[in-house]
Amino acid sequence: MNNDNYNRVLKMSFAGVYPHYITKAEKKGRTKDEIHQIIFWLTGYDEQTFQKHLEAKTNFEDFFNNAPQINPNASKITGVICGYRVEDIEDKLMQQIRYLDKLIDELAKGKAMEKILRQ
Repeated sequence: MNNDNYNRVLKMSFAGVYPHYITKAEKKGRTKDEIHQIIFWLTGYDEQTFQKHLEAKTNFEDFFNNAPQINPNASKITGVICGYRVEDIEDKLMQQIRYLDKLIDELAKGKAMEKILRQ
C-alpha cells in the first residue's frame, strides 16, 4: 500500500465507515449487535467508550491507538482482505484495521460467532 493510501485510511473517520459495516452485515442477515461484539472483542472498547468515539468522529489511527486492549487472540486471524494476507501485514496499526475488515467479512459470509471470535 502506498503512503497516500495508507495515510488516507488512517485519517478516515471510523464513524464514517461504521454504517457500511452495519449495512454489509444486515444485508446478509446479521446484526448490529454482532458487529459491536466483534469490535468490542477486537479492541476492548465497551458500548460507552465506543459511542464516544463515534460521536467524536475519531479517525482509524486514533481509534486503534487508543483501544483499551487489542485481543491477544487477534493474531489467530488469518486470510486475505483487500488483496493482502492479514497475518503478513507488517505495520501493526494497518494490520489491526484489516483484522476488523476480515472479521466483518467473516460475519457477512455467515461464519459462526465462536469461530469469528477465535474461541
